[in-house]
Amino acid sequence: MTQTTSEAAWPGKISAITLFVEDLEATKRFYRDVFRLPVTYENDNSAVFSFANTIINLLQSTAAHQLIDPAPLAAPDAGSRVQLTLPVDDVDAMCKELTSRGVTLLNGPMDRPWGIRTASFKDPGGHIWEIAQ
Repeated sequence: MTQTTSEAAWPGKISAITLFVEDLEATKRFYRDVFRLPVTYENDNSAVFSFANTIINLLQSTAAHQLIDPAPLAAPDAGSRVQLTLPVDDVDAMCKELTSRGVTLLNGPMDRPWGIRTASFKDPGGHIWEIAQ
């Protein structure tokens, strides 16, 4: 079976991830302070941060319906449904750096049975971030 150019490119890279947040200002501050990234775009309902080739769009949860209707928006205390992973050279050193930036670790640093060392934390919107070596 021969693939066309558009079929060969599917699915390609993920260019944007939108995270729904209840407190946009607190979450924006967290991303600036913890990841040390500037806001690349913002309006009244969102703030965008660039992570290399992927953008993270923090969207005020009250505006989420415009994107996901008719799907319901889960409450922030309903439990985690996503984990985003960032590679690092040294998980232990990065954990020390993150805690100096005010981050409370959920777990780690720990060696996982599948052969990598990880640690996790969450942002003010409840989204889980993992660092992995």
